[in-house]
Amino acid sequence: MPEKPLTIATYAAGASLAAVTLVYVFGPTFFLDDEASSGRKKGVVGLTNTANDCFINSILQALAGLPDLRIYLIRETHRRKLDGPEVYDVDLERLNLESKPVKPWKLEGLQKGLVTYALKDVLDGLNERPLYKKTISPQPFIRALERAFGTRISRQQQDAQEFLQIVTERVCDEYHAGAKARRLAKKNGVAIEDGDTASETQEIAEQFDITPAEASAINTHDTNADTADDESAIDEEGFPFEGRIESQIECLTCGFKPKPSVSTFVTLTLNVPQTSSTSLNKCLDGIFKVEHIEDFKCEYCRLEHALQSKSKELSRTSVAEKKKTLQLDIDRIREALEKDPETAPEGVELPDAKQAPKRRIARHMYISSFPKVLALHLSRSVFAIGSVSTKNLAKVSFPETLPLGGLLDRKNYRLLGMVSHKGTHNSGHYESFRRQVQPIPYSTPHSFGTGGVYSVQGSPMPSAAQSPRISTTNLTNVDDRSSPIPPTPILPSPSLRSLSSQSSMTSRGPAPTSAPTSAPTSAPCDEDSIRPSSSFTSVSRPKSVKSLREKAVTVSESITEANPLKKRHKRTTNRWWRISDDKVKESKTSEVLGMQKEVYLLFYELDRRVGVDS
Repeated sequence: MPEKPLTIATYAAGASLAAVTLVYVFGPTFFLDDEASSGRKKGVVGLTNTANDCFINSILQALAGLPDLRIYLIRETHRRKLDGPEVYDVDLERLNLESKPVKPWKLEGLQKGLVTYALKDVLDGLNERPLYKKTISPQPFIRALERAFGTRISRQQQDAQEFLQIVTERVCDEYHAGAKARRLAKKNGVAIEDGDTASETQEIAEQFDITPAEASAINTHDTNADTADDESAIDEEGFPFEGRIESQIECLTCGFKPKPSVSTFVTLTLNVPQTSSTSLNKCLDGIFKVEHIEDFKCEYCRLEHALQSKSKELSRTSVAEKKKTLQLDIDRIREALEKDPETAPEGVELPDAKQAPKRRIARHMYISSFPKVLALHLSRSVFAIGSVSTKNLAKVSFPETLPLGGLLDRKNYRLLGMVSHKGTHNSGHYESFRRQVQPIPYSTPHSFGTGGVYSVQGSPMPSAAQSPRISTTNLTNVDDRSSPIPPTPILPSPSLRSLSSQSSMTSRGPAPTSAPTSAPTSAPCDEDSIRPSSSFTSVSRPKSVKSLREKAVTVSESITEANPLKKRHKRTTNRWWRISDDKVKESKTSEVLGMQKEVYLLFYELDRRVGVDS
């Protein structure tokens, strides 16, 4: 009798130890995060403000909350370290011939990625999870930025949008300079590292507190080849802020559409109309809506006008040599109309452009290459001749999820950051809002191994024994009444060798997994006989292996729903950090969306989640 309480106590102690081990293996920072989120000292790393640097601090904090930007910085810095300095110490004069002329010292800084390295360091510091109130200084990043441009950053202007434009354009230029250096090095026979590396994946896993498998999935996900140059022989992702806009015009008289003009952008500036209230979609319509322009000179209509003039002149002349010349001009104009109306035919004297007819055209602008991070600037400056500039205090409502593009090319963006401004046009204070986000939850389709939850694999604890599996070799078809089913299934040895050999010799098919599989062709077995028990008496309800797989999937889903880490992720989805320099406090999505009079900058990230509510 006294042995029974001791056995129960031993079992309870073992179960508690197993539970603690399970939480430590799958969520080592769960208790730490839970304590940090419920205590009074919760928050993130702040930034010191010693010289009216709120316009700098707000931008850095907003950038720190963008996972795609941080992944790009990790990838770019690792690529440069693996390539070596010899790849980026190339002939500066040759690179100057390939692009716009740049001063040698500035081009050298672009190739070495001075601002890229400095931005990565400050964003890594801002994404630490402090156990107490902590602040860092933005001065190292500011000094790196001043060294890159060879000038001092003025504290007089204090415009957060201009600072964002300077930083994003500089990092984008450093990417293109590095890409050109890599292309040139590859032409010269230097080995260039392609794809992700183990160290790069490991750093992504450490920075975002995820497993290496999830980090590898993020690192190799969604390669955007549109941002790379066409001549590039290296398949690599571009700068996440960079996108392309195409402007297409159409003549409403002849219907001619010339080739669209292409321009790149890292931020989009939207003019806020002078009304009491408006919306972000209406501000976007100011750029992407169809615009009609009068008194436009269409190239196609000009060639048609020239063709008509030449034809009339040909009918009036009687000189044979002039007729021959006019006929040759007419043929060349017709050829140009068929092939390329935008290029004037060679050797043909066209009528004066003033005589060309004026047409009404429609112009439409659209995003041809969507960036991963969409930065929107709401311009609230109101300029008037002979008076002081003022601030437009119109309310601008903005959504949490922003759809862009046409019906066939729709992209959804999710709000991850916002910078607000309180005050007048010439003075005020900037604050930033960061969503408490985690990296995109990439699911592992075979999280239990290739064989599923019933597969034979190593146990996390050496002392744990393998669960017994039932041999179906001696089981016959349940529909065959002449073949009785053995009352007791044959249990193999629990050793790893016998289990692996047993699974390779049976014909029961693959074990149940979380992914859907094809219907089994082997004989069905009993559902209750699968249970790991010390004795099996008889088979009561024979069912197919498909039903067992469905039950395994149901059990797996219930375990996933009961996972405390998943619940914590859902709970923090709508939580934000409201950061004012070194002051940090929590906020909600409703509070962020309610800052309609103060919203100044919006940061949307491309939403690649499937079936996840915002």
